[in-house]
Amino acid sequence: MITGMTGFGAGEISFGKVRGIIEVKTVNHRYLDVAFYLPAGFSSLEDKIQKNIVKSIKRGRVTVSVKITEKPHTEITLNQQAVKRYLDFAGALSQKHRLRNDIAVADIMRLPGVVEAREVFVQPAEIWPVLERALQKAVAEVAAMRRREGRALGTDISGLLKRMTLQIGLIKKRINDLLKESKDKMTPEEFSSYQKGNDIHEELARLDHYIDEAKTLLRQTEGAGKKLDFIAQEMQREANTVGSKVQDKIVGASVIAIKAKVEKIREQSNNVE
Repeated sequence: MITGMTGFGAGEISFGKVRGIIEVKTVNHRYLDVAFYLPAGFSSLEDKIQKNIVKSIKRGRVTVSVKITEKPHTEITLNQQAVKRYLDFAGALSQKHRLRNDIAVADIMRLPGVVEAREVFVQPAEIWPVLERALQKAVAEVAAMRRREGRALGTDISGLLKRMTLQIGLIKKRINDLLKESKDKMTPEEFSSYQKGNDIHEELARLDHYIDEAKTLLRQTEGAGKKLDFIAQEMQREANTVGSKVQDKIVGASVIAIKAKVEKIREQSNNVE
C-alpha cells in the first residue's frame, strides 16, 4: 500500500536531571529535505539523526525539533581549603591585634574563591543513546500516520481509476455506434477514411495499460509518488489525443471527465511518498 507524506511524532527525553522532547513533522515535498532545530551545541548530532530518519522516510520535507525543557541547576561548590585559610588568617589577626573575631558565614561566602558556581551543560554525546530512542519512537509515529494517509489516498485514487475505466468503456461503445451509423451513410471509400481518422484503439489501449500500471503502484510501499505523477502525465496526453481525433459531444464529455480525474490523480501523487 502506498504511503502518504504527512505525519507527526514525538518522543520524550529523560537523562538524569535532563528532560526534553523531540518532535518530527513531515509534509509533502518532491525530494527528501530534512531541517533541524536543535539546542546550541547539538549540531554534531544532525548526521546521526538523518541516518535514523532515512531508514523509514524516503521523500518529504522533514522537520526535527529538539527542546530541552529541564536541565541540571547551576552547580555550586565550596572551596574548603580557601575557607580554612581565611579563618586561620582571621584568627591570627584577631590574636595579634586583640580584635574581636566576629566573622560570620555570610562574610565568608562573599570572600573571593570560597564559592564557585559552574553551569552544567548537556553533552550531546552523553545524551545521544536516550535521544535516539526518543527519535525512533517519534519516527515510528510519523511512519504510522503516513501509512494511514496512504490508505486513504489509495482508496481515493482507486475510485478515480475505476471511474476512468467506466468512461473509457463509454467511449468504446460510442465509437462502435458511430462506425455503424457512418457505414450506412457513407460510401466504402468515405467510410474507410472516416474509420482511419477516428481510430483511437491505440490511445484507449494505452489508457487501459496506464490504469493497470497505476493500480500496481498503489500496492507499493514506497517510491510510488513520482511514478504515479509520470503515469498521470501520459494519461493526460492520451486523453488529449482521443479528444482531438474524435469530434463528438458524447466522446468529448467522457474525455473531459477522464482528464478531470487524471488531474486529481496528479494532485494526489504530490502527497504520495
